[in-house]
Formats: sequence, C-alpha cells, structure tokens
Amino acid sequence: MKGKAFIKALNQLESEKGISKEQLLQTIELALFAAYKKNYGEEQNPKIEINRKTGDIKIFTIKTAVEEVLDENKEILLNEAREIDKTVNLQDEVYIEQKCNEFRRNAVQNAKQIVIQKVRETERDNLYNEFNKKIGTIINGIIRRIDERGNIYIDFNEVEAILPTKEQSILDRYIVGNRIKVYVEDVIKSTKFPKIIISRKSEELLKSVFELEIPEIEEGTIVIKSIVREAGSRAKVAVFSENSEVDTIGACIGQNGSRIKMIVEELKGEKIDIIKWKEKKEEFISNALSPAKITRVNILENNKEAKVIVPKEQLSLAIGKNGQNVRLAAKLTGMKIDIKTEEEVNEDVEL
Repeated sequence: MKGKAFIKALNQLESEKGISKEQLLQTIELALFAAYKKNYGEEQNPKIEINRKTGDIKIFTIKTAVEEVLDENKEILLNEAREIDKTVNLQDEVYIEQKCNEFRRNAVQNAKQIVIQKVRETERDNLYNEFNKKIGTIINGIIRRIDERGNIYIDFNEVEAILPTKEQSILDRYIVGNRIKVYVEDVIKSTKFPKIIISRKSEELLKSVFELEIPEIEEGTIVIKSIVREAGSRAKVAVFSENSEVDTIGACIGQNGSRIKMIVEELKGEKIDIIKWKEKKEEFISNALSPAKITRVNILENNKEAKVIVPKEQLSLAIGKNGQNVRLAAKLTGMKIDIKTEEEVNEDVEL
C-alpha cells in the first residue's frame, strides 16, 4: 500500500469506525521509534515522521553540533552539521535523514499491522461499551448451538454469549434458531470479544420482565420491594405503592389476568405469587405465606424469627411442597419462620 492510499485508508477508518487518524499515526510513529532503537541500538536518538498528507515515512537521527565529537551516536561536528543546514550553531540539534531502505520497507508492514491491531482493539472496546450499558437489562438473542454439556450459545448481533446450564430454567425448551430473552448480569473484557454473563434463572430477570409488562412498575408508581425465585418452579414478588389508592396486586395481575399471563408465559409456566408488602412484619409475613390463611404471627424478641400459627387444614399449604412456600416466604421477608397449628400451640401451652 503506497503512502497516499495508506492515508486514504486511515481517513476511511476514522469516518466509518470512529478511530482517530492522528492517534493511529502517533501510535505508528512510537512503534517505529522503538523498532529503530531495537535494530540500531538503544543509544540511538531517532525521530520518525509520517507525512499527514502523503503518508511518506521519514527517519532522522538527532545529534548535537559540537566542536569535538565525544559520542558519535549523539554528536556531530559543527562543519558537518552545516553541510546539512547552513544556519546551525554550536549546541543546536541537527536532524540527519537516514535512508534505511530495508527498515523503511519493514516500517510500512509494521504500520499495517498496527492499524489492523488498533481496529480490532477499537471494535472490541466498542462492543464492550455497547454491552456494558445493557447490564441489568433484558436483551434478545438467537440460539445458535447447544454443546454436549447443555450450554446454550446465543448470538447478539454477531457477539456470542454462553448461557451455562447453571443459569438455565428447567421449564425452558431451547431450540436452535429460536429467539430468547436473557438477563445481562455482567460484561467482562477479554483479549478478543467481551464475555457476556447472562441468565434465565436470575431474580433480576423476573424483575425486568415485570418492569416491561407493568407500566406502573416501570414508571415507579408501584415498587418491587423484594423478590425471590426458585427458577422453573415458583417465585414470590412483594410490591408496594405510596399511593394508597393504587391496587398493587390488581395492577400486576391486569384485567382478566392479562399482565401476569404474559409474565408467566415468558417464564414458561413458572408460578408467581404477588404479595402486598407491609412495613409491619407480622402483616408482611402473613401475606408472604399466601395462599395459606394465617391465624396470627408472633415476632420473637430478636426480631429475626417469627412463630406463625395456622389452622390445621392450612398447614400443608403454608409449608408448601417440599417446604417451598415457607422457604420462599422466609427469603422474601428476611425472617426465620416456624409454622405450627393451633392444636400444636395449645399442646405446648398444656405442657
């Protein structure tokens, strides 16, 4: 590539990819400076100049004009210096152009490699910045392949991300070519493309879906105070509004269940309990154990445990299958919950 064609290519890169031509040229000059010293000796004091219009590369060594040379690498006799520039005086710096044809040819190749590397770095950084802005949001991708371990490879505008098995919901059915929504947990820089950390199990995924489907949450009229999830099975979402006239649960369910239906469909049938958040712990715990009916809640002195009393016929519902309901309620409220029937409490009193 000749000089002018090289400059034209840099102009095009600046226009299309936003890579500064001047920064590229300065980077090339610095690289050639280091290469010259490596080839001809660290004691050399070179100056590399690339013409900003023609692309021509000129190589100079810089020496000081003296009456007696003590260091040939850094000094030149005054009379010899004046053969280069008649205006030179003692102790002036003199730029002596070097032919170095072989080095010059190599310099052109080095310049090309530097540009290619810079383009790759810029594209990598641009992709990182683009996806870094998406942390905490839902993005759509296309399933490209599934490996033998069950990891899902998803394409996002030619950037591939891996959905590992540990971040997959058991209810999802992954089919190559299908579109999929995932939650972006983090983006990590790497030597090639950014590593995008995504999930289908994250509680934040459910929160983001609520924000997408329920305008009152997106605009802040309703706030999600707490959310817990056992992905692919059940979730509990505690909602609150400072406006007492707002029906928080009704707004989340939607007319004829339209809103919650869309959310459940996105999660492929995962059951979702919408809980009314209450500042008073007794009320919040009672609500969190929904759909069970609670007789009363007693908060222990340490303020971290609660004794919950339920009718006998509500015990299995309050505990849930494999203890799931009480387990989720405990996580949702941040309390340790012990459930007993009214009969068990009476027996304890008698003892």
